[in-house]
Amino acid sequence: MPEPVVISATDLGKCYRIWTHSRPTTIKDRVEHLFMRGRGGGERPTREEIWALRGITFEVRRGEVLGVIGPNGAGKSTLLSILARITEPTTGEARIDGRVSSLLEVGTGFHPELSGRDNVFLNGAILGMSRREVNEKYDEIVDFSGVGDFMEMPIKRFSSGMYVRLAFAVAAHLDPEVLLLDEVLAVGDSAFQQKCLRRIDELTQSGRTVLFVSHTPASVAQLCSRVIVVNEGRIVFDGDVEDGLTVYLGSPQLDGGASALEQESQIREGTGEIRVAEVRIQGADGPRVVPDKPVTLEVDLVAKGGASARDLVVKLGIWNVASNQPVTLSTEYAPPEPAPDFGLAAKSTLVCEVDELPLRPARYVVSVSVERHGTVLDFCRHQTELTIHPADFYGTGVIPRDTHASPVLVRQRWHVVDDAFSAQTSAADVRLGAG
Repeated sequence: MPEPVVISATDLGKCYRIWTHSRPTTIKDRVEHLFMRGRGGGERPTREEIWALRGITFEVRRGEVLGVIGPNGAGKSTLLSILARITEPTTGEARIDGRVSSLLEVGTGFHPELSGRDNVFLNGAILGMSRREVNEKYDEIVDFSGVGDFMEMPIKRFSSGMYVRLAFAVAAHLDPEVLLLDEVLAVGDSAFQQKCLRRIDELTQSGRTVLFVSHTPASVAQLCSRVIVVNEGRIVFDGDVEDGLTVYLGSPQLDGGASALEQESQIREGTGEIRVAEVRIQGADGPRVVPDKPVTLEVDLVAKGGASARDLVVKLGIWNVASNQPVTLSTEYAPPEPAPDFGLAAKSTLVCEVDELPLRPARYVVSVSVERHGTVLDFCRHQTELTIHPADFYGTGVIPRDTHASPVLVRQRWHVVDDAFSAQTSAADVRLGAG
């Protein structure tokens, strides 16, 4: 039997009316504004309607973790504000069954003049909990937040990191049945973010429902059981997490702007003896590329007059769109077969097989350079685009985030060496050996 529906939205819409010119602030401005309205207001209306949301319909069942992802301005935060009863919808209806705890931005629901301790009890009272119930959870909240030394200090003196630590601890420990989170993992260090993810997992295992808004595909992949992609105030995808992230990452319009191929026209340099016609990228499971599985890159070369492949060096530069950091694959280190003295046909394909492409999840562009003895035959910038999708690269259940500080993922092994234990073991080995 399916779990009951605890969150439902039916044809939700939110419209804002904004001024098309500076808002009248003085009596003179207001009189002139009324006079213009009386005469028809001219050609341009004084206000225009902006729809932040339109036609939003979905349901969330008990125990489900729903990720909401989309570009800036898509309407994600507006949706959560409506569900949290902070904003009234213009059209439609939203219903939530159960006690709701929300963290929509840093410090939401905190009074800046009150201490951290007082704000914990204030939030509990807002959620309808008695002082005794909050008191039972207080030590757990403080321990989770890690700001126990500052709980008697006014909240206004907290840093943004301290704010979000305490705010999340309060939201996640005061027995919510539904938890609404808006970019809560955008603030705080990596260790705290992992602690938050573990706490959210504990909540869902105990039957709580979570609605999680994020710009971080890796966090959504690790945390959520379903995803909604929102763009321009509408739902453009609702379903499986992997498919949803493919929609989000694969569309330039959903990833914050025009395609890199459109933003910068292709730059071609070189003698033209050989030209790059096309680059194709294929992952182990089709077009979807993840960092821990094989990747095949095919480069189509067009040669003039049967050009030789002797001493030919082909380089693929894989550039992170956001950070502009490159990773290079080159035949210089692994010559193609047969031996690099074969003649190129009018059109030849050079295939590069990579056991894994351990790059952090993000969008990339691929540039191609063809050289011989230092002479550039062809250089093509932004020949094609590549998206690395989140995956459990280390096999630990923790998915590297696309905000990972390093451009690459390095396989590693860790172990603990205890000096006392090692000394005892060594002595035992000596005794056994002597015996």
